[in-house]
Amino acid sequence: MRFDVVIRGGRVLDGTGAPPYRADVAIGGDRIAAVGRLDGAQAGTVIDATGRFVAPGFVDCHVHGDSAVFDPVVQQAALRQGVTTFVLGQDGLSYAPGSAATVAYAARYFAAVNGPPPGTPTSAGAGNGPDGGKRPSPGGAGHGPSAGAPVDGSLTVAELLGGYDRAVPLNTVYLLPHGTIRYDVMGPSPDPAAGDELAAMVRRVERGLSEGASGLSSGLEYLPGRYASAEELAALCRPLGGLPYVTHMRAYGVRAETGMAEVMEIAERSGTAVHVSHLHGPASVLAPLVARALGEGVDLTFDTYPYLRGNTILAMVVLPPSVPGAEPDRALEMIASPELDEWWPTLDGTWQRLTVSHAPGLEWAEGLTMVAAAERAGVVPAEFCRRLLTETRLTAGVVSARPDEGPEGEQSVRTMLRHPSHTGGSDGIYVGGHPHPRGFGAFARFLGRHVRELGDWTWEQAVVHLASHPARRFGLVDRGLVRGGFAADVVVLDPDVVADRATYAEPRTLAVGVEDVIVSGVPVLAGGELTGATPGRALRS
Repeated sequence: MRFDVVIRGGRVLDGTGAPPYRADVAIGGDRIAAVGRLDGAQAGTVIDATGRFVAPGFVDCHVHGDSAVFDPVVQQAALRQGVTTFVLGQDGLSYAPGSAATVAYAARYFAAVNGPPPGTPTSAGAGNGPDGGKRPSPGGAGHGPSAGAPVDGSLTVAELLGGYDRAVPLNTVYLLPHGTIRYDVMGPSPDPAAGDELAAMVRRVERGLSEGASGLSSGLEYLPGRYASAEELAALCRPLGGLPYVTHMRAYGVRAETGMAEVMEIAERSGTAVHVSHLHGPASVLAPLVARALGEGVDLTFDTYPYLRGNTILAMVVLPPSVPGAEPDRALEMIASPELDEWWPTLDGTWQRLTVSHAPGLEWAEGLTMVAAAERAGVVPAEFCRRLLTETRLTAGVVSARPDEGPEGEQSVRTMLRHPSHTGGSDGIYVGGHPHPRGFGAFARFLGRHVRELGDWTWEQAVVHLASHPARRFGLVDRGLVRGGFAADVVVLDPDVVADRATYAEPRTLAVGVEDVIVSGVPVLAGGELTGATPGRALRS
């Protein structure tokens, strides 16, 4: 009865949906060794969980931690919410697989979302934010996959995963990013993929899967993903087998029928399982679309985050489709020219909805609405937006209040998260001086507000939505349950205390109520603080 870790006196939420029950949990090596009454058990580490729940670690199904996972601030932010696994490679854009030119494109285009490639030295930590505080680094400079990558700057999936493995306290899962693959084959071209080009893209998918990727992602409102047809996407999905196609659809909110129709076409053409990212909008629109897809035999799941604002790159929000955002020099020429003079007035109702989140070189504007920033700069909002796009070379980011949630507001969020196909995702972005608070609070908000305060889930249902269901979806066959023989990713949480503290005004505030977390059998959070251990695994399909 000697173990490495014993968690005593807690109530176990095992992930099966069963009500909590009193049990001790013993861990040996990286596995759960026993669950039950273990009165005589001894261990090098004993955690008193009296009055607390013991649950499997949560899986963040949609998070932009591709580089930020190396940042201790981000690590603590996730662990303090009970998150032990990040699903990366989201929205069709990340750093692998690709040549040096492709990696550079993904880093520039998605600079306000993913930040620089892991291991890239950055000066982002040196600037001052709007409150005078230091801007946290979006990545761990000098650490991560780049240390073992070829000197030419290219990156394979195997190299990326190898850089994560046992280098951070969180587990990582990687999705093959369609936009990155398309750019690697076709560059910024808007043309349909021809035979040889499509075949080359399929080969990259097959190789990425063989190296451990756990699905394919797309971002159909971003570039170059926007140029892809359903036929192209279905061809890339066919090698997935039982792994999911994870999609940022072409349309959301009141226009979600357009996006879901394409999802269903891709599923029908390829036979693949589908996971819809950050499914937001009026539940009166979304719920019937989900029901229709399921009724027609589509293997569909989706994730949501419990907020009514988004966070993305400014260029995607404000520029018309005619501007080739994948070609920054040409796009900047158009922005500086009279070509868009008739376009800017159409955005007059948009400016107040946008808050600047990431503005390298214009950090004073971070945290201000576009209207307030323009007033401070002494120009109209459209002119300030042009300046922001130009001086940041299209890398600015914004938090955006969505106009299409409808009068249902939070009720829509509550309706959709109760759906049995739902899983939790933060869509966390950690770049910039004033990001969305969801990366620091989404999972704690699920627990504190939607379980304890509103009763949208029972505690046992919450663990299914946040741990066991997403583990199954992404093929993590030995995670998501507190059960003997399973990987020892275990969270101890206080049901009376757990809550988010991050707000739109103070987005980097840590959550409360989770103080002890174990990953792969090793304590990584103790008393709410990082232990310094890095047992996180790059989980391969």
